Amino acid sequence: MIALLKFSPIFLLAGLMMVSNIEVLDFLGISLDILVIAPIATVYAAIIAAVTEKYKLNEIVDAAVDNVKEMQLVFFILMLAYAMAEAFMSTGVGAAIINMALGLGITGKTVAVIAFIVSAILSIATGTSWGTFAACAPIFLWLSHIVQGDVIITVGAIAGGACFGDNIGLISDTTVVSSGIQEVEVIHRIRHQGVWSGLCLIVAAILFVVASLGLPGEVGSAVDAINQIPESVWTALSEENPAAVDLLNQVKEGVPFYMVVPLVLVLIAAIKGIPTLACLGLGLISSYIFGMAAGTVENTTQFLGMLESGFAEAGSWVIVMMMWVGAFGGIMNKMNAFKPISDLVSRLVRNVRQLMFANGILSILGNAALADEMAQIVTIGPIIKELTDENVEASEEDMYKLRLRNATFSDALGVFGSQLIPWHVYIAFFTGIASAIYPIHEFMEFDLIKYNFMAFVAVGSILLLTLTGWDRFIPLFGIPAEPDVKLKRNIKK
Repeated sequence: MIALLKFSPIFLLAGLMMVSNIEVLDFLGISLDILVIAPIATVYAAIIAAVTEKYKLNEIVDAAVDNVKEMQLVFFILMLAYAMAEAFMSTGVGAAIINMALGLGITGKTVAVIAFIVSAILSIATGTSWGTFAACAPIFLWLSHIVQGDVIITVGAIAGGACFGDNIGLISDTTVVSSGIQEVEVIHRIRHQGVWSGLCLIVAAILFVVASLGLPGEVGSAVDAINQIPESVWTALSEENPAAVDLLNQVKEGVPFYMVVPLVLVLIAAIKGIPTLACLGLGLISSYIFGMAAGTVENTTQFLGMLESGFAEAGSWVIVMMMWVGAFGGIMNKMNAFKPISDLVSRLVRNVRQLMFANGILSILGNAALADEMAQIVTIGPIIKELTDENVEASEEDMYKLRLRNATFSDALGVFGSQLIPWHVYIAFFTGIASAIYPIHEFMEFDLIKYNFMAFVAVGSILLLTLTGWDRFIPLFGIPAEPDVKLKRNIKK
C-alpha cells in the first residue's frame, strides 16, 4: 500500500493529462494545461513524501531544487534552440528549403513524398514539429488539391516529416531534454541514431511513393496553392504562428537559395562534433549575416526581436514546464517511488537487451497514458534511466551507449509514438490546424494516423531492432550485449 501511495502522483499526473484533452471541459470553461497540471502533481508528490517518509519541508524542497539545478545547461540550450528556430523561420532559411524542393515540379503522384521530405528538412532546420506542420500544411494541402493528389496521404506525410526533425534535430526541445535527462551529449545522441533515422526516412518515402502511384501526373504551382489559402486562415496563422506567415510569404515572393547555408553550416558543425551551444551560436550568427545580405533581415534590432521572441516562447512554456516537472521528478526520486517498477521489470527480464526493450515499452505506454510527449520524456525518462543504472553491470563506455538508446527511446517513442495515439495532444493539434487550413475536408484523428508511414516505421523498427539485436547491423546504432554487459542479478547467480 505504501508503494502504491508513493506512485500515486504519477497516476494523478497521467489522469489530469488525459482529462485535459476532453473537449467538453473547454466548452464548460475549465482549462487544464501542463503548466497547471505539473505544479498540482508536484505539490501532491511533496505531501505524499512528507506522509510516507516523514521528510521535512526543507528536505523536500532541496530534493526538488537539486533536480532542477542539474537541468540548467539544458535550459540555455533550449533558449538558443527556440531563438534559432524563430530566426530560421523568419530570415528565409525555411523558405529557401521549400522553394528548392518545389523547383523540382510537383504532381499528384509526388506531392506527398515531396511534402514529407520538405517538412522533414524544415523540421531539422527549425527544431519544431508544430511550427513545421503549421508552415507546410497551408502549402502542401492546397497544392495537393490543385494537382488532384490524395489529401489524406499528404497530411500523413506532413505530420510524419514534421516529427522527423523533432526527434533528431539539434535544436529540438525533445532532443535536448531527452538527452539531458539521460546525461548524454546531444551531438552523441544524433550520431547514435543518425543512420537509423535516415533509413526510416528512406523507407517511409518509398511507401509514400507507392501509395501515390495511381494519382494524376500534372505539375502544380506553390504560388497558386498559397493564393488559394482563405483570408481566415491567414488571420488564424498570424495570431498563432507569425513566423509561419513570414515563411509562406517568403515562399511566394522567393528568397535567395544561399539562405540554406546557415542550415548547412549547423549540420556540418554538428557532424564535426562541435558543442551544441557553439552550433546554435553559429546558426544564429550565420542566419543574421545571410539574412542581411538577402534583405530578409532589415536591421540588427529586427533580428534581436526574433531572438527575443524565441527566448520568450521557450521561457513561457518549455522551460517553466520543465522546471516544475523536474521538481516533481526530484521529489519522486527522493522517496524512491519508482522502485516497484524497477523491481517488476528486473524480475521479468532475462538479459540486458530485454531490459532495454522493456524501457522502450514503458516509454510508449507512458506516452499513451500522459498524452503528451514532453510529459512522457520528463516522467518516464528518469524511470528507465534508473532501471538501467540499477540493474546493469558494464563499463562506463557501454553504459553510455545504453543511455544513448534510452534517450532515443524517450524522444522517438514520444514524438513518433504520438502520431499513433488518437487522443494525443499532437494529433489534436495537427487535426485542428489541418481542418482550419483546408476547410474543404474535416480531418479526423485517424486521417493523421492512416498514412503516417514515418511513425509506423520508426516505432516498429526501434522496438524490433532492440529486442532482436539486429541493431548491430546499423552503423553506430547497436547497443552492447552479453557478455560485455550483464544484469547484476545474473552476476550474483
